[in-house]
Amino acid sequence: MRNLFKKIRESGRDENFLSMVENIEVLVSKALSLAMILIIIFAIFDLFFYLLFFLDNHLFTSTIAKFSGRLFQTFGLFLNILIALEILENITAYLRKHVVQVELVIVTSLIAVARKIILLDLKSTTGTHVIGLGFSVLALSISYWIVRKSNRKS
Repeated sequence: MRNLFKKIRESGRDENFLSMVENIEVLVSKALSLAMILIIIFAIFDLFFYLLFFLDNHLFTSTIAKFSGRLFQTFGLFLNILIALEILENITAYLRKHVVQVELVIVTSLIAVARKIILLDLKSTTGTHVIGLGFSVLALSISYWIVRKSNRKS
């Protein structure tokens, strides 16, 4: 019984507790990376099925307007995979160094905002929405420049 209480007291020490928390963080990160790999695989299959079946059947029989809409859909599928790969890179970078790399997070955010801008339907978008996206790109770009500049110095 004394040994049990001694082990409980020792596990309550800061170093042991922080070690336990770090082990849980690593386990959660590994589970997230496996889930992200599955998502990427499904997204790639979705893209290939779209390219092989849907786009092939309607590529030459549709009008220019419908084709451009399908083209933007295809771009969206590609960019979804690219964003998922960047998120996976964020997770694996965390597993390697046990710190969140701000530069990678900003790049992933820039890709996500760029995807939104590329797929933007100007007919149904308000001016304030476009201005907001512009400010988002500007803020993320400045943030990336600052982080990149500070990383070069160190």
